[in-house]
Formats: sequence, structure tokens, C-alpha cells
Amino acid sequence: QVQLVESGGGLVQAGGSLRLSCAASGRTFSSSYMGWFRQPPGKVREFVARISWTGAGTYYADSVKGRFTISRDNAKNMVYLQMNSLNLEDTAVYYCAATGMPTVLASRYSNWGQGTQVTVSS
Repeated sequence: QVQLVESGGGLVQAGGSLRLSCAASGRTFSSSYMGWFRQPPGKVREFVARISWTGAGTYYADSVKGRFTISRDNAKNMVYLQMNSLNLEDTAVYYCAATGMPTVLASRYSNWGQGTQVTVSS
């Protein structure tokens, strides 16, 4: 089991940047694939990015490709999401999640954080 706590959300102007952090605890973190998801207001949760347990493999949703970067530090049990060139459509609650397989399906992630709000203003 992996316990996850996100931080770093907030209010930012369009075009700005934020870095989200996810602190993980648990014996299996370093062998887990990690993902970031988001849930915009009134919409379903959607995949944003994922990273392999080594950090060598990453995959992004088309909507964030080239703007967001996922990374991890297994020595610190941390996962990050660097978000640049933010736009209004990026407004959402962002969640960190863990899974044992490389997938974009939320249903395949067994451990979730509580989420952190990101609001992009014009």
C-alpha cells in the first residue's frame, strides 16, 4: 500500500507555472507506477501524466504534452508535476495516484491522494 499527499496547488494567472508535489509513504512506492489525474469542475476525472517506477518512462495526455512534466525522486518518495503555460482549461482538482502497471485508466490505480486545487485565472 502507498499513502499519498498532494501539495502545491493554488491560484495562478494564465500563462503562469505551478509545481505540484506528491509525498508518498509505503514500502511499494519505488516499484509503483505513478500518475497524475485531474477533475475539472463538473467533469469526470481525466488522465494527465504517468511515470514508470524508474522514472525513465513517461506518458502524457495530448492536452498537456509539451507543457507539463512529470518526475519522481525515489530517494525522497516524491512525485512532481511541473505545469507551465497554464490556461483556463487546466483548472481542476489534481490527484496523485499509484498503480502496479503502466496505464492511463483511473480504475487501475489503487491508491489516491486527497487532491489539490489548481485554479487558473484570466
